[in-house]
This record gives sequence, structure tokens and C-alpha cells, in this order.
Amino acid sequence: MRITRRLSHAGAILTIIAAALITGLPGSAAAATAPVEVNYQNPVSALPPISRPATPHCAVTAMQHDFANSYGQPFVGTLTPPSACPGPWSKVVLDWSGSVAGRQYDRLAGVWIGGAEVFRTSTPEPDPAGISWHVDADLSRYIPLLRTPQPLVVDLGNIVNDTYTGIYHMTLTVTYYQADRRNPAAATADEVVPVSQGGTTSAGWWSLTAGQSATQTVTFPRNLSGATLEVFARGGGCEEFWYTNAPDAYNQAHPSYGLCGGGPYREVRVEVDGKLAGVAQPFPAIYSGGISPLMWRPIMSVDSLRTQPYAIDLTPFAGLLSDGQPHQITLLPPTGISDVWTMDGSLFLNTDQRAAHTGGGLLSDTISAEPALSSSWTTPSTDKDVITTTASRDWTVSGYVNTSRGRVVTTVRQHMAYSNTDTVTQAGFAQAIVQKDNGYTQVSTSERHANGTRDSWSYPINVTSVYQPSSTGSGFLVQGSADVSRIATTQVSRGDDWFTTTKVDDRVTAKGILQRDDSGATVQADGSDAEDYYALSAQATPFINAGCYHHRIAADHGYVTSDRYLGCWA
Repeated sequence: MRITRRLSHAGAILTIIAAALITGLPGSAAAATAPVEVNYQNPVSALPPISRPATPHCAVTAMQHDFANSYGQPFVGTLTPPSACPGPWSKVVLDWSGSVAGRQYDRLAGVWIGGAEVFRTSTPEPDPAGISWHVDADLSRYIPLLRTPQPLVVDLGNIVNDTYTGIYHMTLTVTYYQADRRNPAAATADEVVPVSQGGTTSAGWWSLTAGQSATQTVTFPRNLSGATLEVFARGGGCEEFWYTNAPDAYNQAHPSYGLCGGGPYREVRVEVDGKLAGVAQPFPAIYSGGISPLMWRPIMSVDSLRTQPYAIDLTPFAGLLSDGQPHQITLLPPTGISDVWTMDGSLFLNTDQRAAHTGGGLLSDTISAEPALSSSWTTPSTDKDVITTTASRDWTVSGYVNTSRGRVVTTVRQHMAYSNTDTVTQAGFAQAIVQKDNGYTQVSTSERHANGTRDSWSYPINVTSVYQPSSTGSGFLVQGSADVSRIATTQVSRGDDWFTTTKVDDRVTAKGILQRDDSGATVQADGSDAEDYYALSAQATPFINAGCYHHRIAADHGYVTSDRYLGCWA
């Protein structure tokens, strides 16, 4: 999982760089003149831990497993709710803990319960001395699946040999917190239905390439009143750093540059019975080996430890889906991709308990098949190209359901905007990316006293990557930097006004450098990074006192130099 150059003759170069970065060992006296980072402290994160109620609880160790040569060999077991904590539950929390030592790449991992992917993450890359880490996730929305014993699948594909020695030692625990008067039972959907390729004996995600799609046939409850699809989606290979990909026309004009193709714009789509029903812009996640592994020690990038799914509201289609007949839910990867995307999801269904059958119809659907997309490039000076890509979408879907309370109309409106500027120099050996994608999804209903909601997102990212080969031999210098944020805001309407209920701004900045001389000795290997996590909530929680949480961590040479909890700005 690397950046810089990824195709044609660049493959051999990247193999050398990857080995150098994983080894990270000084090899000459020159190393004494510049930092050569070898080991680093255990990974840390500014993310708030999942809040947990002070109620009786039971922890179930669902898995203790070593992932060595584990491609195509996931852990398979059964998750059974504890008899001592029969529910109802106020909260259910997953804990994911691991350790690894030696040399190893970052790896993608997923957890499926009852065929539904409930957790996606990636691993940190180890050092020779070994590291350990922990991340948690709230599983409460999957409670409808957790009430009965369910198949459990954990996939973490890994390879161990004489070069890559790291074995991932992983533990998965699920803790069930009983409800009480102060901590009522968690509010959940009535049903959770996996949209995956099994997930009961093997990994449930589909690996989709250009032109492919994945379809699940689902028969919905006849009293269906609402539906939301949560989709996990990540690119791999040449799609891992899709925001650095060049348009195909540019690559055809510069075949020796070896840049990945398909252009930089990406969106994942969902169809209902062959009709486009929703769209999501993916977040530009960076694995711990991305650009340069030295950048992510010990703070990993946004969304790499606790990957967030994308919610697509299908309630306008609920009336059509409640006819008791099989319907097709289709996941589509981005158009024109140059490699694979791993995708799957879960349907969260609400029903009308006072109706045997609801029924309804679709009123309007203005989603176009493709966004308004344009791409061009200029050459302002010798050996410098500036590629500019823009995209936008504005659409509305509206439908009704005949509930026991009367006809309810739900309207989903979405606005999406995107821009990417890619400055390519040094015959493709250097790229500087400035990307902005943002938008909102607004949902309103015709029910009396019902508030509309607006979920907004912004994913700005700036990335630089430079590879400089030696002019006298096999040596090289590789440098990288990144500034990436995930900003998410939820608002509710009161009349004509919108009021913010939650806001999260998670920003990570990082830079790294690696240099080797012609003899293969490491001259310098170093990195620094920082994370600033800010959260604002209209209601206080155990980890957002007075509705505010602000945690900032900075690190240099692989070790934390500052760890502060701060106040919140207005």
C-alpha cells in the first residue's frame, strides 16, 4: 500500500522503497548526521473513547487469533449473547486489540456478525521491537442482530515469510451493558439486514472493479415505514490513493509517467431495482503505510483505525419495497476506476407496528446517472502540468408510505461539490494534490411536528509526494506530506432555521522523509505527525463535557511530544 509511483517501471522502485521503509535500519556513518527512526511508541489517537454507561455489563471474548498467512483464511466463530446480561441493553461496545513485531505491511480488516459488516479498520505497521494498540466501536445499532447467536467472521489478510515477519495477534471483545432507569434501552431500527456476499463463513465484502456491481435480493417487511443503507467502501491497489489518479487522457499523453488512471473523482452509488437511489462521496482514507510509513508513527490518519460507513436514506422507496416481493439492492463502485474497491453494507429497517401492510409509491427521482464532471490540464512551465478536475451533483428523491398515522411523504435532497488540483512535476516523480469535496444530505417528512435533518460533510486533503532517484546509482530520496480532515455536521430544522446538534472536526497533519545512498545505507528516515480532534454536541456525554471535546496530540521521531485536552471554540 504505497504512493509516489505505482505503475510500469515504478514497480521495482516501490519494492525497494517499501523494503527500506519497513527495515528502517541505519547502514552507514552517514546515518549519524540525520535522524534515522527505527522503533516508535505504541500508536495513539485523539479520538474520544466510546462512552459506556455505569450499569451491570458482561464482556464476551469473541476471538483471540493470530493472523499469519491468512489471505482467504479468516477467523470463523459464533457470537452468543451472555446469559448473565440478557438485555435489554443500553449499549453494546466492540473492543479491538492487537500487537505485532518485526516487518509487515499495513492490512485491511473487517468484522462481520450475522453476515453484516459491523467494523472496518486497518492495522498500523510494526517496528522491530513491537507495538500494541486498541480501538473501540459502538455496535448498539446492530442490537437487532445481537439478540441471538450469530456467525462471526473476522478477516485480516496477512503474509508471513523470511522478509515480512510480523504476525498480527488480535483479540476481539464484545461488551453488553444492561439498561436501567438512567440508561434506557438503545433506540435501534426494527431489523438489520446484511447486504454482503455471505459474511458467515468468509469475508462479506465484494471486491469490485470497473463495470462490476454487487446485488443482494431482499424481501422487505410488508409494514415497512423507513429504510437506511449503510455502505462500507474503500479502494485498493491503484485505487488506494484515488485522489492522486490522473485522467486517462493525461496518461495517454504522458505514458512514461506511470500514474494511476481514471481521474481523481470518486463516488459510490446504490440502486433499488435498477434505479439509482443514492450517492455518497468516499473519504480519502490513508493507511499507515501510505505515502511514507514514517508519517504515521505513532498517529495514524483519519478514518484508518475506525472506518466510518456512508448512510444512504432509502425511505422514499419504502412504500414500493413493502409489497412482499423480492427486490434488488445494488452497490456500484465509482465509474472508471483503475483497480478494486471493497464494498458491502447493511439495511436498517423500521416498521409500522400498527399496520399489517403499508404500501406507497415514489413521487420524484431526479438523480442523474453521472455527475457534472470536467477535467483539463495546462502546462504553465517546462516540466510542470496542472490538472484540474471539478464535479457537482444536486438531486431530490421523494416518496410516500401509507402508515397507520396516514400518508407520510419523505424527501431526500443532496448537494455535492468537488474540486481537485494536481500539480505534476519531475516527469511524474512529484505530485502536489489539493482536493476539496463537500456537500449535504437533507431529509424532511410531511409528518406534523417532525423536524428535518441536514447532514453535512467536508473532506479537504492536501498531499505532496516526491521521489528523487540518485544520479550516480541506486540511491533515492522520498518525501511526503499530508493534511487531511473529516468534518461532519448534523443540523435539525425548526421552522425556517437550522440548528447544529453535533459537529466533529478530525484533522491529521503529517510529513516524512527517507533517503538511502547508492550502497543501500539509510542516510535519513524520520517523520512527524499531529492530530486535532474537536467535537461539539448539543447534549453533554461522558466524553463531551458540557457538549465539548477537544483533544490534540503531536509527535516527532515516532514519539508523542504533546498531548493536551483543550477548550472548544465557538
